[in-house]
Amino acid sequence: MNNILRLAVQKSGRLSEGSMELIKSCGINVSNGIGKLKAKASNFPIEFFFLRDDDIPGYVADGVADIGIVGENVVVEKDKSVAIVHRLGFSRCRLSIALAKSANYNGPQDLNGKGIATSYPKLLEKFLAENGVNAEVHEISGSVEIAPSIGLAEAVCDIVSSGSTLFTNGLKEVETIFQSEAVLIANENISVEKKDIIEKLLFRIKSLQQAKNNKYILLNAPESNVEEIKSILPGMRSPTVVPLANKGWVSIHSVINENDFWEKIESLKAAGAEGILVVPIEKMIL
Repeated sequence: MNNILRLAVQKSGRLSEGSMELIKSCGINVSNGIGKLKAKASNFPIEFFFLRDDDIPGYVADGVADIGIVGENVVVEKDKSVAIVHRLGFSRCRLSIALAKSANYNGPQDLNGKGIATSYPKLLEKFLAENGVNAEVHEISGSVEIAPSIGLAEAVCDIVSSGSTLFTNGLKEVETIFQSEAVLIANENISVEKKDIIEKLLFRIKSLQQAKNNKYILLNAPESNVEEIKSILPGMRSPTVVPLANKGWVSIHSVINENDFWEKIESLKAAGAEGILVVPIEKMIL
């Protein structure tokens, strides 16, 4: 058991789905079935605990779990002694303040004297203190968005992804106070043996993230234009250049960052590139 890494993940919901998709993409086979709270991987030294997301930082801090996947907003709100090991890039959302659609809002000072309902009192109180706002914080769990309609508070502070839930409840987002995403957290006193397993897991995760952020590109071009195209597509070290059957033409293979794709593609066409193919990368080892 000492050489088995214990990972806490959310037992249901979008964060749970993203976490298990990541684990399976890392080549780790696990079958948790329906309603099971524990499961072991068949091909990696890792055991899974399926918990409420609010409980994960506490379980990791207490050493019941070695690591956990949870929203950064929950980590900061719970304020447990855990280390954020790596940002995972999924389940991105924001913690925002919302008011009735008809309300005027010109800045944080407009919140003075108002009641604000939230499940994140620490994050909200920090924002209010930083902006010198005196408001009444009502801590509630779940269905925060109905607070104004039942007269509990004039405003809410809640997690927002698309904003559709606020809209359907007659609210508008007026202030974002925290940006969040899924993060990997760890117990601060984890053993050396388990740190080695975490590094192996991180190697797989980072390979997936590198692949997601890049594309493999293949194109044909006149041999005389190779140097110009190489300056546009430097690749990880240098593009691969392969002669084609047609004399004076080559095939150039390289990797391009997703964010640079459309800007680079115009430059490549201007440099004489033809037959451009862009292919997703499954995994990328640097």
